[in-house]
Amino acid sequence: MLASVRRWNSLIGQVWPRGEGPPPTGWIVGPVSVAAMDVAPGHPESAPRLSNRLVTLMAVATGAIVANLYYSQPLLHQISTSFRVGTAATSLVVTCTQIGYATGLLLLVPLGDLRPRRWLTAAMFALTAGFLVMAAASPALWLFEVAAVAVGCTSVAGQIMIPFAADLADPGRQGRVVGRMMTGLLLGILLARTAAGLVAQVAGWRTIYWISAGLMVVFALVLRRALPTEAPRPQLSYHRLVGSSLRFLLTEPVLRRCAWNGATEFAAFSVLWTSLAFLLSGPPFDYSKAVIGLFGLAGVAGVATANAAGRLADAQRTRIVTTIAALVLTGSFGILALGKDALVPLIVGILVLDIGCQGVQITNQAIIYRIRPEARSRVNSAYMVCYFVGGAIGSLTTGAVLASAGWYGICWLGAGFGVLLTASALLDHVRPTEPVRPHGDRTPPVTER
Repeated sequence: MLASVRRWNSLIGQVWPRGEGPPPTGWIVGPVSVAAMDVAPGHPESAPRLSNRLVTLMAVATGAIVANLYYSQPLLHQISTSFRVGTAATSLVVTCTQIGYATGLLLLVPLGDLRPRRWLTAAMFALTAGFLVMAAASPALWLFEVAAVAVGCTSVAGQIMIPFAADLADPGRQGRVVGRMMTGLLLGILLARTAAGLVAQVAGWRTIYWISAGLMVVFALVLRRALPTEAPRPQLSYHRLVGSSLRFLLTEPVLRRCAWNGATEFAAFSVLWTSLAFLLSGPPFDYSKAVIGLFGLAGVAGVATANAAGRLADAQRTRIVTTIAALVLTGSFGILALGKDALVPLIVGILVLDIGCQGVQITNQAIIYRIRPEARSRVNSAYMVCYFVGGAIGSLTTGAVLASAGWYGICWLGAGFGVLLTASALLDHVRPTEPVRPHGDRTPPVTER
């Protein structure tokens, strides 16, 4: 294991350039220097600058840990059979994971503004590994569900690394860096279901949890070496830390606007993906669960969108990107309505919806990380809590609408959330919101277009 870690470290590392003098104090954490970092000339206190290698490592790690939230979804039938319980009880596994993730967003992500994120991230990966072992070895469903809550809670490490990467990036690259981080997250989500299904087919449903636990240990060791050290964190009580995260929603109008946009976007996204399996499992499609799981790969289009939206965010074009993405998202449900009995418009609608969703999400995160640079973890926590509340509302309303109005009702519901998003985006052109700057800060605000 240690030899593998050293090989990984050599791949992600780079030797301090000759002739540049010794690296800054605190960068050496062992026989290999903390890689993928160099000194940004002119940065205050020789702050470390993010390199492409470290961005890639952090993006892959983010995708790997967020994948833990989705492994169970294609395995529910096998889990139900293994524990000899009904489908209703087994379906709570997904709910438990979501509850754990929401709890972690609220209670753990703000710690990124209090504790050194290098240590915090590595610790959370290690804890996730332990909880995955607990899940893999669980003899009863109740214990597996407890493990699911714990895995969801600690899997928010990715939401600590994203603002960490934004902190390390040069101001002109933050949007692109966030886009690459989100690319890793999206690939983790997309590939998790497929990987879980394939592994379960060959070696049983528990195996994917054992494999993931091993990956978490490797990433914990690699990130512990590769992530840079930071200046001392602010001295705040934990109570004040979590409270200030929620207070930002009251004091920062830009955060409120982004939180609304994110909530309506994820609500629309959840409307589709909560109902899609019911459409595909019935006539005229009658697809198996394995084939239904492959539809998640249609979201690959969002990967390209994430990078493009990040570049436009760096060019201060977030308003126009959000507006176009909102219109694309809303229009996708018109295409999806044509897919009730036809496969091609259904796939096209999924692709278009994912492009719109990722355009909104990337620009949102690029914007919120500019609000309070000293409190990015807390700002991200407040935003993501609202984001998942929106998703929960979308999922809850989907069941009632699907039962009463069928697929066309679902498309109207999703389009309705899209209209709310579009209205907010258009309003921001008429009445632009600006961040609240600290007292005495006379720096001109960034002008978005």
